[in-house]
Amino acid sequence: MAQAAQNPVVQQHKVIVSNKYEEKLVGLLHETGSLEIVIICHGFRSSKECRMQVNLAAALESEGISSFRFDFAGNGESEGTFEFAHYQREADDLRAVIEHFSAANRVIAGIIGHSKGGDTVLLYASKYHDIHTVVNISGRYDLKSGLVERLGEDIMQKLGESGYIDVKDEKRDTSYRVTKESVMDRLNTDMHAACLQIDKDCRVLTVHGSEDEIIPVKDAHEFAKIIPDHKLHIVEGADHCYSAHEGELTSIVLEFIKASLEQDKAASS
Repeated sequence: MAQAAQNPVVQQHKVIVSNKYEEKLVGLLHETGSLEIVIICHGFRSSKECRMQVNLAAALESEGISSFRFDFAGNGESEGTFEFAHYQREADDLRAVIEHFSAANRVIAGIIGHSKGGDTVLLYASKYHDIHTVVNISGRYDLKSGLVERLGEDIMQKLGESGYIDVKDEKRDTSYRVTKESVMDRLNTDMHAACLQIDKDCRVLTVHGSEDEIIPVKDAHEFAKIIPDHKLHIVEGADHCYSAHEGELTSIVLEFIKASLEQDKAASS
């Protein structure tokens, strides 16, 4: 299993993986020498350089577990066009990454996703059934909600008039375009139906902040109702990005990954 945690020798280097659309996905491999590797997925309009992704990779490093954090197509350093939704396309990106490391005879010890990335890892598990440890950090259960807060009122009327909405991101002082196709993709992505397809032997952890200002904590409880092998951990007082609870989040996720590795080790012995 994973290399001993004492002073693991870690090398970090860039790895490029082509997705099914021939777009180059750029990621950073944290190589400890372990056979196992954990894939870390970022959220909406984020990247592999998000502090949460960096912290999770560092925590795994400390236990001698390799990890790979990458940019979805249209984000960060990766090729492609940014899309508001297209959750299945991100699951396809994750598929390309997993196939890349599987072809190199690595064992995918788990997939972790934050926010939109949380939905992506759950969709992946519902479709491919080859990963048995999944961590959903603050994913959204009801994809029909949250649109008005982000895009404003009369969304469909505006999209009907021009086919797109330009959204100003005050926090990042940038703007991005949301197309009618992308909104319809989100509305037609059914997380309830997808989660019912997750294998009974797939271990799923959902972590959510009690004070999440973007995705309500009730969404986490909905996941807990329908995913067969599910563990729910609510971080009291935490916001969507765990701004004041980074250490607690990292500890929760790391312990789940380590416990899953131990279960796999026991099952194979």
